[in-house]
Amino acid sequence: MRVLLADPPAFTPPYDHALASALARAGAEVELVTSPFRFGEPPAPDGYRRTELFYPISSRVFRRSKLRIPVKLVEHPIGLARLRRRDADVVHLQWLAAPELDDKLLRSTHPLVFTAHDVLPRRTAAKRDLWRRLFARFARVVVHSERGRDQLAELVDPEHLRVIPHPVFPSHPERRDDGRTLLSLGIIREYKGLRDAIEATRRIDGARLLVAGDPLEPVDGYRAAAGDRAEWRLGYLSEGEIDAALGEATVALFPYKPQIDQSGALLRALGAGVPVVTYDVGGLAEPVRRFEAGRVVPAGDIAGLTEAARALLDDPQALEQARAGAERARRELTWDASARAHLELYEELV
Repeated sequence: MRVLLADPPAFTPPYDHALASALARAGAEVELVTSPFRFGEPPAPDGYRRTELFYPISSRVFRRSKLRIPVKLVEHPIGLARLRRRDADVVHLQWLAAPELDDKLLRSTHPLVFTAHDVLPRRTAAKRDLWRRLFARFARVVVHSERGRDQLAELVDPEHLRVIPHPVFPSHPERRDDGRTLLSLGIIREYKGLRDAIEATRRIDGARLLVAGDPLEPVDGYRAAAGDRAEWRLGYLSEGEIDAALGEATVALFPYKPQIDQSGALLRALGAGVPVVTYDVGGLAEPVRRFEAGRVVPAGDIAGLTEAARALLDDPQALEQARAGAERARRELTWDASARAHLELYEELV
């Protein structure tokens, strides 16, 4: 089985790498087609080939400059033309970087699969006719949760939808938490709900908040709100720096707004054995509930977020039970299991 994985904008290098490696271990011949990663070195290929066909100028030269987007739009059709020339049994896109252009230009002579990581991207979510046309190009659409499947059922033929849970990113960081550290992990954007995490921390006696991630919005207001209750580790963090933060965390908070289906950062926390408190948005609650790996509270409920975090911090038995749930998630939500599910899906198409 020759599988071409495509992440044109390089949005999720850790996910791409882990899935490509697992597919290769399962016997597939895998090529990952992507673009230069703008924030550091991507993971080294393990059993698969990595080819950078997209955005050679905008990714390397403009990085976070406002000029990057117009240059990227010029480069995008060139990347799609290069993608069409690759040979494979199945072409599996992880992201559609420019949906309006993809609507006109995305073509393939091979079966197409798409993973709707965000179900519908925030910028174009209201353009439902656009997404109906795009989804119709794909023989199968993968989502990470039952809720994601329900959301897409009105836009995609239900026979073409498949739920493949997002695996955890397993790690075993040295445990150095003080029993009172809450963690906000991942890229800092408005929909991640950092302000709610700060407010919950302020309401819990003796709690501190460790903020570890790359800010894509100004953080001065967050810093002022947190005062001396937060520690800030900003920037694109290395694997070692992420593991260090996870090792210090007692509980990880995910007070996201309802604009996402699943969170790699949440799966990173569970994979490190760190219990989670999350708002019930998208599919974030599903692994937490399934494995009893923390607490789920209604979206936007800061009081509920506070009480759930406090309950874990103040009750050693409850905390240990949640840690055991995170360990169960680490054992069951594996990349090898995900690869097997993907290969079964691909075999339906060839």
